[in-house]
Amino acid sequence: MTTRLDTLVRAPVDLAGYRLGEPQRAGALTMVPIHGPERPGIVPPRSGLKLHRVVGYGSVELHNGAPSGVAIVPLHIGYIQEGAQNHALCSAALLGAGETRRFDDAVCVQAAQGGYLEGRDQWFFVLPVELRAKALARRGVEDYSKLWHDISTTSAGYGLPARGHLEQILTRKRAVLTQFRSRLELLPGQLGALFFVGEEFAGLEIAPDPRYFAEMWMALVCFAYGVAAWQAEPQPGEPEPLAARDLASLRAELAREREREAERVLSWMPAAAEVRTVEEERYLDLRLHTVTGDGLTGQLVGEHDRLVYASLFAIK
Repeated sequence: MTTRLDTLVRAPVDLAGYRLGEPQRAGALTMVPIHGPERPGIVPPRSGLKLHRVVGYGSVELHNGAPSGVAIVPLHIGYIQEGAQNHALCSAALLGAGETRRFDDAVCVQAAQGGYLEGRDQWFFVLPVELRAKALARRGVEDYSKLWHDISTTSAGYGLPARGHLEQILTRKRAVLTQFRSRLELLPGQLGALFFVGEEFAGLEIAPDPRYFAEMWMALVCFAYGVAAWQAEPQPGEPEPLAARDLASLRAELAREREREAERVLSWMPAAAEVRTVEEERYLDLRLHTVTGDGLTGQLVGEHDRLVYASLFAIK
């Protein structure tokens, strides 16, 4: 499967160099690997970017601890720590080397939990896709409780208590959600992916380089898209027998089935529509844009006409 991404997605930056690999499926979650041009020098989110402290509810400080290189703060990154009020950001951002920035429009994701996150034993997630468009639309709004109603509604829709506590999904269901990390294979050189839940497009994620994407892998597969896939998990069915009677015929039939599967997955892509972009901030030649189209939103970072980072997802 060598389909180019620019034939499927319209964007205000060049996507011609990105190629799609063979689809992988784990239950209701389908992942299509993306390979393409790398942009070296971007600080990765786990090893270089750190939560510095929480100043107050809804106010989070992040620090780019790398001696050189700009950090792209991933869209909707959140931090979890035992005994503290967990937070998530509503927008991506660009941080220079050594820079510490305070985000006053962060959102608390636990409606009744006290305590402030500290720069210790933290792990990060990405908001589930069901909440991402709502969080992005409220960027710049300083109200730490602004997502509690949506978290409560999402939880109730999953048969969980109707509370604004995201940890009852991310933490208590973590053992189930992390299975997606082992059932889907992160490939060498992979720097992005298309995600589908059932037969519906869920999101497009592209990182500056494979190291950055590898550090985002668990947060994306298990939490950003794994939550919806966990809820849409199909009932196991009887496998269809293959008609092949020898090894050569079996290989040919498997190759044909892979081609049919690839075509089937690509048919789930929404029709390419015109998108609207708003520049949010810039650092040197890097530009952070918010993107909105029919049924699609998210953010991307471009450098001149070249894509560096993208997190685009379906509006739920």
